[in-house]
Amino acid sequence: MVMSEYQDIAQQLRTRLADLLERTEVIEDDLRHPLDADWEEQAQDLADDESLEGVDEVLRAEIQQIRLALLRIENGTYGDCAVCGDPISAERLKARPIATRCIKCA
Repeated sequence: MVMSEYQDIAQQLRTRLADLLERTEVIEDDLRHPLDADWEEQAQDLADDESLEGVDEVLRAEIQQIRLALLRIENGTYGDCAVCGDPISAERLKARPIATRCIKCA
């Protein structure tokens, strides 16, 4: 693949990034709510918050991977295996655009 072909992948990554950022903002808003005065409600809220924090952590990890992939596209290293330096197949990049390793090294 040549760099111009990565523009479609870059756009997909930017779209996904915008979606993830929006979702993390909603989660952060949910986590900022004050606790209820009722002890049972507080326990449920805290359990819900713990679940939301787990989801937020996963989303943030994906956000970081997407940002790094976009940076690699920008600096010309996208599509090169981080381990062996060989090209990552176009099929792999289409299936997993945040891939940093070829199938051999994955």
